[in-house]
Parts: sequence; C-alpha cells; structure tokens
Amino acid sequence: LRFIKRAMKKHPDEVVCLDKGKPMTLNKVFESMNLTAYELSVDMLDVHADRNTFHRFDKFNAKYNPIGESRLREIFIKTDNHVNGKFFAQIIKEVFSDLEESKYQNAELRLSIYGRSYNEWDKLAKWAVSNNVYSDNVRWLIQVPRLYDIFKLNGVISNFQQILENIFMPLFEVTNDPASHPELHMFLQYVTGFDSVDDESKPENVMFDHDVPLPSKWSDEENPSYAYYLYYMYSNITVLNHFRAQRGFNTLVLRP
Repeated sequence: LRFIKRAMKKHPDEVVCLDKGKPMTLNKVFESMNLTAYELSVDMLDVHADRNTFHRFDKFNAKYNPIGESRLREIFIKTDNHVNGKFFAQIIKEVFSDLEESKYQNAELRLSIYGRSYNEWDKLAKWAVSNNVYSDNVRWLIQVPRLYDIFKLNGVISNFQQILENIFMPLFEVTNDPASHPELHMFLQYVTGFDSVDDESKPENVMFDHDVPLPSKWSDEENPSYAYYLYYMYSNITVLNHFRAQRGFNTLVLRP
C-alpha cells in the first residue's frame, strides 16, 4: 500500500501500460478506476492471505490482483511490462533491505517461467541483473505454471515439446557456454530450483503408461497430467544437474 501510494505521488505522469494501443499514465490508470492515492486502503487492495486463500486456486490467484485489477498486477508485480519491471524491482528491494536489517531472516521468492517463448529466461535474467535485485538473504525459485492447454488453444505453441525446449534449452546452452547468455549465467547462481504450479483440485486423466505420446507428439488440446509434467521436468533437471556439476556450477532442485 505504501509503495503504490508513493509511486502515485512520485510518478503520476509516467506511462505505465497501453490500453487498446494508447499509452496510459499511472494517474490515468487510477482515474479509470475512480481512485485517488488518498482513498486507497489495505482492505481495498484485498491482497491478504486468509484461510480461504489456500483452499481454492481461483481465490489464491485473485489475491495477486490488487483491488481485483489485473492491470495493477501487471504494473506493480510483473518483470516483463511497459516499465520493464521497474516498480516490481523497487518493491522487492525494499523487502530485501528489511530482511538484511533483521539479519537472521531469509526468503526464497518465486518468479515465473512459462515456457511459451524461447527468450523468457534472457528477459528475466536481464531484469534481475539490470535492476540488481540481489541480496545475500534471498534466493529464487522458478515456478512453471502448467498452462500447455491455454497456450495450445491460443496458437502460441503446437506441441508439448516446445514448452520443454523453451524452459530447458537456454539452461543447457548457458551451462555449456556461459558467454552465450551472460546475464542468465549470473542470475542462475541465485536460483535454487523449480516449482510446478496450477490448480491441483482439477480432475485429470492420470494414465501415464507406455501408450502416452512423447512430448513432440503431444499435440492434443488437453493438458497433460501432473505426472506427465513432473516426469519431463524431473528428467530434464536431472540431466542438466549432471552437466552443471561437471562444469562446477550450482545445481537445481525440483520442489513442486
């Protein structure tokens, strides 16, 4: 709340997003919601985690949208947006300084890699390095949302193999030659591992036997099962870790 109020006072005329192709300043964004900095309150933000939050995934997800506005989520808590994740980096650094001041607290924060495009890792690493979001008290865990079906429906990818390649290919390349993705090489030193995230309450077909198509042949519109995702993440991370250990680099855990 304090951070958003401060941003509205300090950067009211900064263009923070596009609305139907038209640039929008921070002021205009809040005007479109009929809000002023003065009226904002903690209750209005509605991002508290209460006991209902962890029972239903839709409620959990909604808590990431301050005031229920996905636009505010994009402006303030995304790394890849119109302001290149500047606000997100600033708010994280404030959290860092609190942790460093208290000395004995550490945190492991989540960042997302979706697997929808090949350059996601480079963008994320560039954001981390250029904004210097580094602290001895903090490590990163990369969460991979299980969104194959949505990407397939929207024509972003044509089979499951593409998601795996987008997630893992840059990691193998940077392990083989750190100079190929210098920022990613720096960033990975502070990454502890992977998480797999989605709505675990969704019913699914859990068949996972020798008849299941390989990722390159998985081009159904249906999402693969949790076991399928986890098997291919596990096998790729295992090979990657052997390679990274051989090269003397840190290894990554799978902690879904």
